[in-house]
Amino acid sequence: MAFNLQTFKTRALTAIVFVLVMLVGLLWNSWSFLVLFSVIHFGCWVEYIKLVGLIDKDYQQISPLHRYGIVLIGWGIMLWMTNAGYQILGMSVAVIGWSLFWVGLIAFVLSEMLLPKKLNPKLWAHSLLGLIYISLAWGFMMNFYVNLFVTDPGWLIPVILIASIWINDTMAYVVGSFIGKTPFSSISPKKTWEGTIGGAILAVLVVTLVGYFAFGLRIKILLIISITAAIAGTAGDLFESKLKRVAGVKDSGQIMPGHGGFLDRFDSLLVATSVTWIVLYLIL
Repeated sequence: MAFNLQTFKTRALTAIVFVLVMLVGLLWNSWSFLVLFSVIHFGCWVEYIKLVGLIDKDYQQISPLHRYGIVLIGWGIMLWMTNAGYQILGMSVAVIGWSLFWVGLIAFVLSEMLLPKKLNPKLWAHSLLGLIYISLAWGFMMNFYVNLFVTDPGWLIPVILIASIWINDTMAYVVGSFIGKTPFSSISPKKTWEGTIGGAILAVLVVTLVGYFAFGLRIKILLIISITAAIAGTAGDLFESKLKRVAGVKDSGQIMPGHGGFLDRFDSLLVATSVTWIVLYLIL
């Protein structure tokens, strides 16, 4: 893949603005963290529903109660996974999330009961995949923040995870642009083995060294996060690329010039967050 200076400039400028917004949300306080990922959650769902509708025309016909009910279920799961880390007027946000989950579920059930035609389990499967792919991932991200793995400050693991993904993606693009020759996958023709391996190695090295010397984290945890993020992040990128290819679109959205939409920007992080949470939970 040839290096395109103008494309790189556009991507770099958008990335700078994007990074600034992300850093404010990640580091300001716990509520900015929650708001940031709530916005990302809804943005990802809007694009997911659009993509699945292009893949399966029947999904375009789901009722508003189904559409909004399933998104509300997802947000409820995300809030519920904050555990006791958030309180509003003495009430746990996790309890609010659990309540929203049931409101969304009731809306979803009503949408299916009121349908004039027979039930379609295939459409339920599309929505269930969205809950696992999007909502559960951001729920795990909130779980990281409320110190499930006893890190201080709470944003430390999320930032390390996100940094692993960004460094891996950026270095894979740069390395692949200069020395990439061997195609990595037919799903994403621009990816090369050289870029993928080079990006992963550099991400693991940078994250481990900075995490150890700057934050004093154990090398074991840093290696688990960075290696898992590199592998799972690549899988997440390929999965979203497959969705777009089947849907017949180049980008999932247009919110970020040079980067596409929410799913385009967070495809790697969605899968990496879930897999990293599971791996850390099993090991630690």
